[in-house]
Amino acid sequence: MAALLAGAVPDLKVRLAPIVEKYRGKQGVAIPLLADIQREVGYVAQEAVEYAGEQLSIPAAELFGVATFYAMFRFQPQGKYVVRLCRGTACHVQGSARILEQLERSLGIKDGETTGDLMFTLQCVACLGCCSLAPVMMVNDAVHGRLTPEKAVEVLETLRKAD
Repeated sequence: MAALLAGAVPDLKVRLAPIVEKYRGKQGVAIPLLADIQREVGYVAQEAVEYAGEQLSIPAAELFGVATFYAMFRFQPQGKYVVRLCRGTACHVQGSARILEQLERSLGIKDGETTGDLMFTLQCVACLGCCSLAPVMMVNDAVHGRLTPEKAVEVLETLRKAD
């Protein structure tokens, strides 16, 4: 990912300048600083953390220590569409394992990965709270229920064609 930002470091610095200024001279800012970086860049990029840490006199290692402790921080960019497949009991019983296999085959990625074109990120989750629609997946904020492996792939193909 460093290669993605290597040519964009000046732009990255411009984008991060307001964030850095917001926290300049303040103590205990690691979590909100990292959250703002993730919101701006899309993930906790090494270059962004190093730059912010340098500007605020906070060791990058300290910031990464905080970021790796909390599950809310990601270290890789996510796709435009985040596909969350429910693996809860109701969905499991209704065949979500087969849906996962088909999605992985169709997208060419595994759970927790993002497609090379940054279009899709696939995530298995414990429960989406839509048991009556099992098996279910969410794509960003849209719920898709009563899925079959084929229907799940159709949802993604529709999104791909729309782009």
